[in-house]
Amino acid sequence: MSKIKANRRNAAPSDPDRLHRQLSTAVVAFHEAVAHQSGLGISEHKCLGALLDLKMVTASRLARETGFTTGAITGIVDRLERAGHVKRERNPDDRRSVLIRLLHPKKRRKFALPLFAPLSEAMAELRQRYSKHELAAIYDYLARTTDILKEQARRLEDS
Repeated sequence: MSKIKANRRNAAPSDPDRLHRQLSTAVVAFHEAVAHQSGLGISEHKCLGALLDLKMVTASRLARETGFTTGAITGIVDRLERAGHVKRERNPDDRRSVLIRLLHPKKRRKFALPLFAPLSEAMAELRQRYSKHELAAIYDYLARTTDILKEQARRLEDS
């Protein structure tokens, strides 16, 4: 269970980088709690989440989508396969690669829905506090932040 306490903020933060760190920590803590409820590690949880959207992908595509290295993906997929969550299949388009397929996606969604529903409801309630114009700015900021984080992760992997 997360030990992060919610704080009320009415003004711009004096240290935006600190606020970014707090947001990052809160996101990681939430997903760690969901992973724990699922009996998974956070890496496996994040890969299953990506596979819910992607259905069937190569290991390299899953690595790109999640930000994990291909070496890390191999270990994660090994653990997910042993647990019965995914299956490796031959890639009919490229005999040198395999496809990773999520098994039982409906069951996975049914399990995950109650874990994420309270968050979705709380976020919907929060969105109602903002105008369409403000939400557009927020969404733009979040999308650009995501792009920056992905680029910085690639930079660190390449160094």
